[in-house]
Amino acid sequence: MFAKLFSVALVAGSTLASNSTNNLGQYAVQTLLQYGRPILGDYANCDSGLCTWMSTFPDDLPIVHMNIPGVHDTATWNYSQTTQDSLEHITASGITGNVTYQPVPAEIYRCQDQPIFEMLNGGIRAFDLRYAFDPTNSTLVFYHSQALQSETATVQDVLYGFYHWLDAHPTEGVFLSFMYEGSTTEWAQDNAAVQQMLYDTLTNDVAKEYISPIKDRFGTLGDVRGKITLLRRFTFDLLDSSAETSIPGVHFPPSNWTDNSPNITLIYNLQTNGTAYIEDYYNIGLPDGAGAAPNIQWKFNATTAHLEMAASEQWKDSLFWSFASSEHDTDLPLPETPMIQALGNGTDVPGVNQKLLPWLQEHKGSRWGIVMFDFFGDVPGLIEAFIGA
Repeated sequence: MFAKLFSVALVAGSTLASNSTNNLGQYAVQTLLQYGRPILGDYANCDSGLCTWMSTFPDDLPIVHMNIPGVHDTATWNYSQTTQDSLEHITASGITGNVTYQPVPAEIYRCQDQPIFEMLNGGIRAFDLRYAFDPTNSTLVFYHSQALQSETATVQDVLYGFYHWLDAHPTEGVFLSFMYEGSTTEWAQDNAAVQQMLYDTLTNDVAKEYISPIKDRFGTLGDVRGKITLLRRFTFDLLDSSAETSIPGVHFPPSNWTDNSPNITLIYNLQTNGTAYIEDYYNIGLPDGAGAAPNIQWKFNATTAHLEMAASEQWKDSLFWSFASSEHDTDLPLPETPMIQALGNGTDVPGVNQKLLPWLQEHKGSRWGIVMFDFFGDVPGLIEAFIGA
């Protein structure tokens, strides 16, 4: 389990005697995992079917024909008002132009309630990861807008967690969507230093062991077992052209990703006309005061319309990527937070996830592509219904 990570573990881990090599490897890997714990959670062995659900599918199955469950704003699982208050001393505040850098209440930012290791064991295979420099401009960390998710856990730390999990689950493949998160700290920008650090993190010797070298195409499940496929919602436009040429993964240029749209058409490979159809309608545009029921229904309608399109034979060889996540945080008298949109108001209005479960069960056997959920684990059976288990 520790073989691939052992070299980096030795560097990071200690100077124990050479006759303690095995113990050193285990100790050092556990140390690395501890660094990422605020985002990763605690590693635990898993023997449920969802831990290895990809093992039931053949190697020659094209990725674009699969149903791959994912999570939106992955790193927010542990974000609370306590977290926000504890980080207030390093979270910049103030106004520059029309951008306010004072965080709003924590519930607006929180989109998950499970750490990454639990998500992996629960069947999730696609992860939305949003990075920027920490307030000292020295490490890449995770944000949701102004909300710094951890003062200590870095992008590199969390990648070690994915590597470790893949060592134990070689039948599975993981898809990591990286995007630069704007509106983080005052004066932050996606500059050359940020891009260089991300490039170095994704191309170092350990990363090359785990990140699939396939570029700008989706292969088969056999191609990506035990590997990470990068979904690149970033562009290295401030680095030497060799960086953009050499980075693996499938490129989804941010400039071509229409903001808040129910149907984005994005070509990720000009040579083959490889096309992705994306639903990312996250900020419901109803007038303030509409309330939970219509906001949830609008999102449900947008998501299921896209899933029906994905199931059509006409587009069977194109990638479909949908976000079941949403919010209406300016609604009155109470905002529709990501949790309310996903899980309802707790009384008489069901959320998108509750409405999706019977819909997915009714349409079992369809191809839906990648779908990113909020609070997926709070509706039992949702992931099983999605992957067709």
